[in-house]
Amino acid sequence: MIGKLTGRVDYKGSDHVLLDVNGVGYVVYCSDRTLAALPGPGEAAALFTELLVREDLLQLFGFPTLYDREWHRLLISVQGVGAKAAMAILGTLGAEGVARAISLGDAAAVKAAPGVGPKLAQRVVNELKDKAPGAMTMGGEVVEALGDAPAVAVTQPDVAAPIRARPSSSSQAEALSALKNLGYAPAEAAMAVAQAAGDAPDAETPALIRAALKLLAPKD
Repeated sequence: MIGKLTGRVDYKGSDHVLLDVNGVGYVVYCSDRTLAALPGPGEAAALFTELLVREDLLQLFGFPTLYDREWHRLLISVQGVGAKAAMAILGTLGAEGVARAISLGDAAAVKAAPGVGPKLAQRVVNELKDKAPGAMTMGGEVVEALGDAPAVAVTQPDVAAPIRARPSSSSQAEALSALKNLGYAPAEAAMAVAQAAGDAPDAETPALIRAALKLLAPKD
């Protein structure tokens, strides 16, 4: 299993990148969002990868973070969602956007991805809504493990850093954990945090918790 590749970009195509790893070129398929964030030819880069194995095909898919790769795995677990459709959803919404859309039951946001129809989008939301809280929590763990290094910039000649998850992933995960500790059900806590994060994308953990609590407060 190839879980991560670190090397230099040879070239970027419309849907893939050729990554030279110690003289071996790997064709790695990526979303538009990931390709745009990668450096240019000759520069160092790293991608977390998922290997698709079929009888007549071996295909690598690349992701900027482990969080993105986990969401790709969750998406392809839905009946009717293949690897490319999952990449299209991630490319359109980003991992955080996918988490938010599923937590809020926003099938229309998922449908915005190329090639995803309304029925499939609704199925994605229905089948993954109970898994969204766990995936959101993982987002915070990824940010904590990777630290605060720059997203793409690499200056050392033989060292590359993966594209990092944004700090907001950690804030959402911490807010979700706090609400769960207060006794809120994972699904309703995830929905409140997702809505609060959508209203204020740059909010830190305390602000997200306050906003989510207001959303969860009993309505008169």
